[in-house]
Amino acid sequence: MSRIAIPVREDAPAGSQPLLDAVAKTLGVVPNLFRLVALSPAALEGYLGLNGALTKTLDAKTRERIALAVAEINGCDYCLSAHSYLGLNLAKISQAEIDLNRAGGSSDPKADAAVRFAAKIAQMRGHVDNADLAAVRNAGYADAQIVEIVLNVALNFLTNFVNNAAETDIDFPVVRNAKAA
Repeated sequence: MSRIAIPVREDAPAGSQPLLDAVAKTLGVVPNLFRLVALSPAALEGYLGLNGALTKTLDAKTRERIALAVAEINGCDYCLSAHSYLGLNLAKISQAEIDLNRAGGSSDPKADAAVRFAAKIAQMRGHVDNADLAAVRNAGYADAQIVEIVLNVALNFLTNFVNNAAETDIDFPVVRNAKAA
């Protein structure tokens, strides 16, 4: 059971209701993460703003791959569950690829560079070296895309930390991080 009470949709603060309406329109449901963050309309607005902006950057498969790598590093079962589901069903990533992403890699050479760089960002809290930047550039990523990878890592840290702190009830098919296995 979640350590922070997740409001039922109708009991979320009034300031969060229009934002939750938008989530429902986009996803068809309002997952527990969104209802939890909706406890603070400002937090929900900030999260949705950054999330929405980043959907205009890297392709969906790359964003899901990064989310899986970061969730594994941070031991976030909620995000592993959500992004495994989204990866399989929306981004159309195979289970074998999801397993590679969770381990910080990819079978696609360009995606592999992005996921490895994202994992390094997460593990080193942003303190990467010149070789790390060179590797992602050599794979074809421009500096703007490198910034987008870093911000995708940061966005996933936000959700990982919220879900780890709250122990958010998982409302997707459950996936456990390797540390828990």
